[in-house]
Amino acid sequence: MSGGRRAAAAATALVLGSAVLTACGKSAAGASTPETVTVGVAGNIFDVPLRLADAEGYFTQRGLRVRFVTVTAATGTPALESGSLQFLNSSPTAFLSALARGLPETAIGVDGLGNPLGLVVSKEFARRNGLTAKSPAREVAKALAGSTGGTSSANTKAEAGIFLKSNGVDPGKVEWVSLPSPSADQAALDDGRIDWFITSEPLPLQIQQSGKGVVVADSRTVSQWAGGYAGYGQVVVTRKRYAAQHAATVRKFMAAVREGTAYLYKHVNDPSVVPAAKKALPGVPDAAVRAGVEEVEWPWFADMNVEAWRKTSDFVSELGVLPAGATITTDDWTNEYVR
Repeated sequence: MSGGRRAAAAATALVLGSAVLTACGKSAAGASTPETVTVGVAGNIFDVPLRLADAEGYFTQRGLRVRFVTVTAATGTPALESGSLQFLNSSPTAFLSALARGLPETAIGVDGLGNPLGLVVSKEFARRNGLTAKSPAREVAKALAGSTGGTSSANTKAEAGIFLKSNGVDPGKVEWVSLPSPSADQAALDDGRIDWFITSEPLPLQIQQSGKGVVVADSRTVSQWAGGYAGYGQVVVTRKRYAAQHAATVRKFMAAVREGTAYLYKHVNDPSVVPAAKKALPGVPDAAVRAGVEEVEWPWFADMNVEAWRKTSDFVSELGVLPAGATITTDDWTNEYVR
């Protein structure tokens, strides 16, 4: 090769090399960093679609990194309002309570219907009263009269009250012990301070699996806890201002949640649902996971409607935990981010 040709080849290689480096540089510079959002969850069966979406990469595929923070009925709404959470997987009771206080929140999708509750009694209480997992509801309610029940939220206490009243027992005949969380309920059951408590699955089923208690009522045996009566069981909530300013992020988040609920809707009776759900509930026995997942009515779509909100609002009003005159209108929820 002549000197001129070698020089030309070298120049061409330099240009091509520079172009490749430039392209690589642009690619590296243009690589998007996942956006981090924080969501409040309660540590119960309603976490499954969100945790499943995270474990299966549904959020990552949309450029989101999700940080989960466990909250209680008392701490979830304040955390959302402070801005430390962008999203809250909320009970309708907590959401409607926030609206009643004039907080500017909006529901952006439903990720579970019904109330997958378990009423678990201590093994000793079950023995004394002849109760089993198959005892009729009226027999269970009768045994609870004069007992000591644990409650960690106004919502679950009221739902226990509905169960008792529907079976002819005055809730006032129960001695109620207020505790800060379901785990505190469990500790009180273990050391004999309470005879029973009620909370969302899978904790009651876990206790039964451990041999320390018996689940004597759930949403399959108590019609008032099922979706057909109670309406929405869990909704995704955010602040109106956040949704307006971060519409694209909200849509991505809800698309991933929808994918999670759709998986559960489609596979609820498949063997594959247990290992998938266990990614959201590590350490929970398979039988408890399956039973808990089967108690929830998972939506194929996350969109909401006026009739279902009316049913939900009526149920929450029946619980007696909202201020008088508390209402929900179409200004308080939207399907904009699930379409």
